[in-house]
Parts: sequence; structure tokens; C-alpha cells
Amino acid sequence: MSDLPVAARLYVSAVLAAGAVVFALFLPRTIADPILFAALLFLSSLASALKVNLPLTTSGSTMSVSYAVDFAALLLLGADQTMIVAAASAWSQCTFRTQSRAAPYRTLFSMAALVLTVKAAGLVYVWLGGAPPSAPFSLTTVPKPLVGAATAYFACNTALIATAIGLSSKQAIPRVWNENFLWSAPSYFVGAGAAAMAASVVDRGGYWMASLVAAPLYLTYRTYKVYLGRVQDQQRHVQQVSDLHLATIEALALAIDAKDQTAQTHIRRVQVYAAGLARALGMSDNDIQGVKTAALLHDIGKLAVPEHILSKPGPLTQEEFQKIRIHPQIGAEIISAVPFPYPVSPLILSHHERWDGKGYPVGLKGDDIPLGARILSAVDYFDALMSERPYHKAMSFDAAMSLLQQESGKALDPRVVETFIDMYPALAAEAEASQTEPARKLTRAVESAPSVQPAVGLVTESTGRTTVFQDIALAHREIYALYEIAQAMGSSLGVADTMALISTKLSNIVPFSCCALFLYVEETETLRCRFATGVESELIQQLTIRNGHGLSGWVARNRRPLVNARPSADLEAAGAPAQTSLQSALVCPLVFNERFIGTISVYHTDHSVYTDDHRRLLDRISEQAAAVIYNSIVFEQTQEDSLTDPLTGLPNTRFMFMHLTRELARADRLKSEVSLLVMDLDHFKDINDTFGHHVGDRALREVAGVLRAGIRPYDICVRYAGDEFIVVLSGCGADEAERKRLELQRAVDALQFDPRPGKLLPLALSIGAAIFPHDGDSYETLLATADSRMYRDKARRKRQASGHAPHGESRSTTGVSEIDLRRAATGVL
Repeated sequence: MSDLPVAARLYVSAVLAAGAVVFALFLPRTIADPILFAALLFLSSLASALKVNLPLTTSGSTMSVSYAVDFAALLLLGADQTMIVAAASAWSQCTFRTQSRAAPYRTLFSMAALVLTVKAAGLVYVWLGGAPPSAPFSLTTVPKPLVGAATAYFACNTALIATAIGLSSKQAIPRVWNENFLWSAPSYFVGAGAAAMAASVVDRGGYWMASLVAAPLYLTYRTYKVYLGRVQDQQRHVQQVSDLHLATIEALALAIDAKDQTAQTHIRRVQVYAAGLARALGMSDNDIQGVKTAALLHDIGKLAVPEHILSKPGPLTQEEFQKIRIHPQIGAEIISAVPFPYPVSPLILSHHERWDGKGYPVGLKGDDIPLGARILSAVDYFDALMSERPYHKAMSFDAAMSLLQQESGKALDPRVVETFIDMYPALAAEAEASQTEPARKLTRAVESAPSVQPAVGLVTESTGRTTVFQDIALAHREIYALYEIAQAMGSSLGVADTMALISTKLSNIVPFSCCALFLYVEETETLRCRFATGVESELIQQLTIRNGHGLSGWVARNRRPLVNARPSADLEAAGAPAQTSLQSALVCPLVFNERFIGTISVYHTDHSVYTDDHRRLLDRISEQAAAVIYNSIVFEQTQEDSLTDPLTGLPNTRFMFMHLTRELARADRLKSEVSLLVMDLDHFKDINDTFGHHVGDRALREVAGVLRAGIRPYDICVRYAGDEFIVVLSGCGADEAERKRLELQRAVDALQFDPRPGKLLPLALSIGAAIFPHDGDSYETLLATADSRMYRDKARRKRQASGHAPHGESRSTTGVSEIDLRRAATGVL
């Protein structure tokens, strides 16, 4: 009896106690006619087997024609002995020919109810003038008391049973009585009439004649059997149609949730949680069915919300949130056109209302929100916290429960939250069991696309099974991923940055362990990796593959994608070690304006991962990416050209000022030094005038090559203007700058330049140095100082070349040595 509600348990206990008291008080001490008593007891037990199930109840209640025998016993034996007969028939009805064994309390309740019913009918019979069993039986005097007794029997028996059913199933008692028992009233009066005829015959000694009275009772039983059988068939048909409608609704709801990239299990869990809470909070069966249906359809209004808003990983803008807010109202309007026999639309409309009145779309507060909507709000909120969504990670159970309790009394009904927390273990187990139902697991086999057989070979595609809801979710993820990629492509100009954004978005629809971009170099007919991320990306980024070799080379030559090829083929083609953890590859060409510019390659550590769907997606993305990557290449080339001297290939003045500004700021912060060497090519005008500008250009290129080779990798050499060069030496003081100045001069002095065949022309540099921060704290001051010292060095070298100053340690007319002059020129002295 523990499975009954409290009110039902109290009622059953009261009926059992009352029946026991009445039975004990009025139990007859002697049996006047044992044979007649035994016969009626047997007939009553036999008649109780002729029972029909009440089709409109879920409690397994039955009805038999044993009441006719009870009426006969009431007329022939009296109410006290009839209590025993009725109790025995109730026990027989609950024990024999049952679909399942009745609980003991149900059997005892049926016996107690009939004891009370018989005693009540006997009192009415006597009160209306019915003759006692010892008096002669007369058909002329019995109608009035018999009708009264039959009415009392029907009213008392059906009222006791209907009340028990109503309290146990939480239905309205009058409704239960009206739907399940009112229609059976005529049978009680037919049974009472048959009992009167049988009693009259028995009173006159016609026992065998009395047996003929069983015919109308059997006809009554068969009539009800056929009628109730049809009712059951109709009820079964209605249930099947209802199940079909519910299954259709569920399938559509799952498809809608798949569009929202929500797991299929989410909607089933919400339905189980909501139905369990509705039962626990005392809702009727009709309202519970409404909650279950609303749980399936509560987000149907999201059909009107754009996909990129539903799947947006970051916070929504005010305009986007306003778009989200309309979905409960739209969902309610859609469902209001469906004539559900229970409330669904109001629950959908209000499932985003808050307990504190700050919800939407109406702003209802507290108990003004329908209970079903409050239940949906709580369970949907909790399961969303526990689920992986595009805009948040799944929370742990403890964190979700803590947040649920925090929202109790704010967004959520406190009573609903408290009940849910108490019931969660049982609800979670029920939800887990519901996931094993096979009816909704719609799957399809993946079709294998015809495979191409290129020179490098393909691995056979894998096949598997996928749910249709996964297909729907994937389709919408494709749309959103392509939308995101299209957005990301315009937000960056560099090749590496563009590919980094593309690879991040690509991972949502095409799985990979490593993603790489190979760009085609027309001069060398090779593909060079410009970007790689993921597993073994450092190795992949070093690859350079000749056209026609490896995977990328094959795609470059044939301009067709490869699916599930061997990644080691690329390593072999590049001359790298072929041992790799990557096992399958998908490579697609990048073509812009019919010009091949490279390939996008994705690799995976598992065998045969990629399908034709993956190829289609990557091909589609490659079409979008080709134009953007081409523009990025042009941008980088333009940027490089804007910072590079086209004649010498050295950085230009613009680059120098950018670099020098950074270096001076860093040196000032770290209290270090920076040296600036300003250089001028001696007698350059004579070269141009004598041999032509093309020879002068060649001289500049050769000097630039010597200077580039003579400095450290992190120092820079710049073509400043005309025949002037500047070297920036980071972290160098005066002594190191002087050594580097002399070293570069000697390197240029050693250069053998031939302006024309058979003629060698010596080249020389004049160099002046300035040291930060000793000679200035800005690049303008440093350049002016170094430039002045360069011209002093040029003058000194001219005098030296004309013979006015000897080499080495010799003194000039002023008594200053050559080394002193050089140091003076560089500002050391």
C-alpha cells in the first residue's frame, strides 16, 4: 500500500477497519439452512468468475454478476449471512482468472467494501418493509424494498470503489464514477429482479426451476462482455493513434532539437523529469500528458530563430537576445492550432517565465505561471547545465545542482526545485532506462562513394551507421561552420592568420589531427608548407614537395581531391622520414580564377576516417578559402615589397624606421646600447658615369650581399638612399661597433668587381658610427651624428688615397696617428 498517495492509504485503511468492525459485530452465530447457505456461497463464488474488466481505469478493477446471487442471499438468508457470501465472492473475484496477482490490501478492500454494501442494502430492505427470511416470500410485497436495496447496493458499492480509484489515481471521484460505473446501474436492477424470481421459486421448493434464472444473468454477463470488449478495442485503437501522434510529435521535436545542436537524449530526459515531477506534485493524468507533450515541443519556436544565433558560442547582442525571446510565443502560436485534449500551448508560452517576474514573454510571476511551465523551466534549465552546448561547456553534477538551488526563488519555483532535488536519483534512473528504447533510434547506413585510384593509392573508405538526428545536426553545423569561416576569412590579411582561423572553424565539421596549407611556387614547381597545426605540425611545416609527387603533388597535377590517402606519401616525396602517427589524409586543391595556388590537407591518426561528406565539405571550404588565401599571398607580397628595396633585396628606409623605433625603446627599457653605422659607397657616381647605371646597380647588389653576410642574423642592413646603407647593431657598444666598421670596410675592399669583362674595379665604403644612448636618444640625432662621422671618414680616406697620409702608425703633420684619425672619425675620441 506504500505506492498509494496518502489520502488513498487513509481511505483504504478506514474502509478496511469499518468492514472488519461490521463483520465482527453482525457475524451470525448459527446458519439456519446450511445447504442453502452453501449453495448460495458456491454460486456467488462461481458468478464472481464471470467478470469483466473496467476499461476506463488504470487500476485493474473488474465487475462481476455475483451481485445477483448476493441479492438472492439477501432475500433468502438475510443481510448477516449474506455478508459471508459477498466476502467470499469478493475474494474469489480478486483471486481467480486475474491477469496479475492482486495485492493483499486490494483483496481485503474489496471484501470490506462488499460487507459494508450488503449490510447497507439489508438495512434499507428492512427499513422499506422487506419480509425477514423466516417469513413466506411474496412477489407482491417485495418490489419496493427490493428496489430500495438494489439502489443502496449499487450506490454504496460503486461509491466505495470509485472513491478508491479516484484517490489512488488522483482523478476527480465524480468523473471516475460517471465514466466507469453509472452505465452499469441497470444491471443491478436486472440482477435484483432475477434474484426475486429465484427466491420465489426456491421458497416454493423449486430448486431446479430456480437454476433457470441463471440464463438472464449469463446473458447480462455476455452483453457486458461484448460491449466492454468493443470499448476496449476502441480504447486500444485510440491509444494506438495517440501513441502514433505522440511518436510523430517526438520525431519532429527531436529534429528541431537536432537543429539546435542539442543531443537527442536531452529531450527524452526533460520529458521523463517533467512527467515525474508532475506526478509528484499532484497533477492529473490529463495534465501530466500535457506536460509530457509540452516537454517535447517547448522549443519548437526556435524554428524562427536564425541558425547563427542559436549556435553562437559567445554572448548574444541585445538584438540577438530579442530574437531569442520570441521563440516561446511563436511556439505557442504554432501549437495552438493543434487540438490537443490537454493544455500544451500555455506551457510552451510560459516556460521562460521566472518565479520573480523577470522572465519573458509576458513577465508572469509566482503562481500565475502554470505549474507545468514551472516544471519545464526547472528541468530544462538543469539538463541544459549538464549538457554540452555550442555556447557553454557541460557542468558537473554538483555545480549544476548548486546553481539550481541558487536560482530557487529567483528564476525557479522553490517547491519544484526542492521536489526535483529529492526525486533526482529515481528520475535519473528512469531517464537512463528510457534511452534504451529502440523505437526512436532511427539510423541509416553511410553510403560509400566511388573512390578514385591515383598513383599514390587510396585506403578503402570506412562505412558505419549514423542516426538521422545526427545528420540533421551535422547539416546545420555545416551551415554555421561555413558561415563562421566566411566571416573569419575577411578578418585577417596574413596567410598564417587566415589559416589559423579556418582550421579552428573547420574542426567543427571535418575531424583532423593535423591541418596544413601547401602553397605552389611556380618558379620551382614545388609546393611548400606555409602553415600547419596539430599533431606532427613541426614536421609537416618543413615539407617541400615537387609537383606530381606525394599527395599534394598529385592533387596539384590532377586538381582533384584525395580521400583517405597515406600521409606518409607526402613525407616520402619531401625526403623526410616516412614514420608518422598520421594514418589517413584528405587533400583538396585551392584554385582561384582557374589558377592553382596550393592545397589544404587534413590528416588523422586513425585509419579510414574520411568520407565523401568530408570531401564535399572540405572542397566547399576550399572554394571559399582559395580567393582569401590568394589575396593574403598578394597582401604579404605587397607588404614585403613596401618594406623591401627592389634592387638589393634589403629592407628599405620604412622598415628601418619601424625596426629602429622598436630597438631604441627596448634598449631604453633594458638600459642597453644600440649602434648605428651609416655607410656610403665611394666613387659611385664615377661608376655610373663611366660604365652606366646598370653597372652601378650591379655594384650596389654585390655590396649589399657582402654587408648582409657580414652581420648577425638579428641585425639588419638597410639600403638608405642611392649609394648609402645603414646597419643597425642591437646590443653593441662603441668598441664592438668599431670592430664591425673595420670588418665591413675590409670585406668590401676585398670585393673584386668587374664592371666589364677583363677589367677589375676596387670598391670602398666610408662608414660613420653613432651609439645609443651616448650620441643621442632618438634615431634622428643618431643618424645625423653617424652621417657626419661618415663624411669625415670619407674625407680621411680621400686624403689617404691621394698620399697625404701614410698607412699604419705614421703621423700626419699635426702629429696625430692614423688610428687616432679613425677613432676620431667614429667618435671614440
